[in-house]
Amino acid sequence: MGYQLAIGDRSYSSWSLRGWLLFARTGIPVTVLTGRLYSPDFNDLLSRFAPARLVPALRLPDGTIIGETLAIAETLAERHPEVGLWPADPSARAVARWLAAEMHSGFSALRSHCPMNLRVSYVDCAPPDEVLLDLARIKTLWSMARARFGAGGPWLFGQWCAADAFFAPVAARIAGYNLPIGAEFDSYIEAQLTEPNFRRWRAMGLAEGQDQPFYRRDWQARPWPGPAPLPARATEGPSVNTACPYSGKPVSDFLEFDGRVYGFCNPFCRDKTLADPAAWPQFMALVRDSVNHS
Repeated sequence: MGYQLAIGDRSYSSWSLRGWLLFARTGIPVTVLTGRLYSPDFNDLLSRFAPARLVPALRLPDGTIIGETLAIAETLAERHPEVGLWPADPSARAVARWLAAEMHSGFSALRSHCPMNLRVSYVDCAPPDEVLLDLARIKTLWSMARARFGAGGPWLFGQWCAADAFFAPVAARIAGYNLPIGAEFDSYIEAQLTEPNFRRWRAMGLAEGQDQPFYRRDWQARPWPGPAPLPARATEGPSVNTACPYSGKPVSDFLEFDGRVYGFCNPFCRDKTLADPAAWPQFMALVRDSVNHS
């Protein structure tokens, strides 16, 4: 048995995003099990990962259950040192762990006023002083990491590491709620929003179902600040392909993209592609192949 990761709604569960990114960025194989928040389905999922009481929860190959994203990060780093979850430099590694730990335990005002919602972006969320203080602290931490260790790449420590997984939902909140963070962090926010795994996670969240009322706010909405999706629409078959680009199974659900119809093995495969076609290498390879053979 390999790793099994329990997560909640992708659009809203910030800790689930952190845990999933640890696997997605490193290529460590994992089976993902999902449950819809505030539903019996979610309670059933957690019951299978007891005594963990929150997501993400991880079942190790020997059957051991662990909760809490920090524990998951350290366990994966210990078991898979070759993937480099933490910076190689000892000082950078110590600071990265510090930042992840402070993110894990702090910033309650930001979390409360701006819960992660990858389905919408707002023009202005009227952040109170407590949120502005959280943002000031985030700026201090990010500036310190970038100034000392950020050479060689757009991430906090130059190259991506587990600390960036912990701050991915923070970047999404700053962008989604249009929070005042300063132009000096534009490149870091852009790196988070354009990161291929983050785009795929968001696309899957958009495909998962209806909005969760708990996360709805009455502020003026605006387009999502990340990459604009290429236009596509759901349609009927037949398609240029007979096998789903993701599973290889026979197709049953279809979309039109750039004048051609493509098929998928279920509505979720189609809808996650509709949400952001360019985020999916398997689909774009199918598109290129169909164009080259037309």
